[in-house]
Amino acid sequence: MQPTKKIFACALPFVAGFLLFSGCSKKPSETARTLNIGIQPSAAFIPLYVVRYTEALEKTFAANKQNVRVVWQDFQSGPPMNASLQADLTDVGVIGDVPTVLSLAGGTHMKLAGIPARGADAYALLSRADDSSISSYRDLRGKRIATVFGSTGHNLTKKLLEKAGLGFSDIEFININTNVAEDSLLEGEADAVVIWEPNVTRLVEKGSAKIVAQGSETDLRGTNAFVVREEYMAKNSGLIRTLLAAYAQAASQLEALDGELLEKLSAALAITPEQLQSIISKYDFSVAVTPADAASLQDTIRFLVSIDNLSSEYQIEDFIDTSCLP
Repeated sequence: MQPTKKIFACALPFVAGFLLFSGCSKKPSETARTLNIGIQPSAAFIPLYVVRYTEALEKTFAANKQNVRVVWQDFQSGPPMNASLQADLTDVGVIGDVPTVLSLAGGTHMKLAGIPARGADAYALLSRADDSSISSYRDLRGKRIATVFGSTGHNLTKKLLEKAGLGFSDIEFININTNVAEDSLLEGEADAVVIWEPNVTRLVEKGSAKIVAQGSETDLRGTNAFVVREEYMAKNSGLIRTLLAAYAQAASQLEALDGELLEKLSAALAITPEQLQSIISKYDFSVAVTPADAASLQDTIRFLVSIDNLSSEYQIEDFIDTSCLP
């Protein structure tokens, strides 16, 4: 069995039910092509929300007299989106580094077509705002550190410990979901949590937590990806190229968002417009794939192998296809 099959198999019932309920399973007309885009409420994909809310794709296809039906599929996280991609229900999705390398593992029929964002400081180690016992990553010995097992937060925890000359045997590791990070801190279950945006900004501005360390203090890059079904990409390269070009255009205009669009984006991420603008500055939004991006994802693969979440290491470059970059 390929290393990610169990994940996909478990998530498929949810995906099938979701798509049936949302109407995404309806068949398009015989003359129309369909572009099914998976999106999730992560700050790393703000430009894709801009593309969605401005109907940039629909307008471009109409202007070019292309009969393309754009279907937006909302997911809450990477694993169910991966399952939908594997089941050929989603054509292209935006996901973080861990879901990306799991999706590509084992010679699957997926390709990495672009990098929507990278943001090391979108990941942070937080302690309680009033806790003076933790002021840097050097203070972690003997502490209870909570994060999501197998996540980029877990990888950052490993990197911070190593930078301090420590290992997981020097702390108490607690596996949590991000939605309980605040309670874990305030109720004393954990001394610190390692999470990502927009949760970092929510907790800090609420006064529940303070930033102790960020990803940029290590070699973490926080690399995300556009993952596309290989067969779809081969038959519809022009549609993927249009999507990536629209994303790049939206990314270049983030500093000039109007009030109405800011409100929509903020609502999608459950944050304020002011918080949104602050978070945007933590990311390098782009579609280009650099050697540093490939190295970052290769590091993620090694990390997952080290914690037995991936059976063996493979080469990420074997799955990168930049032929649709604008």
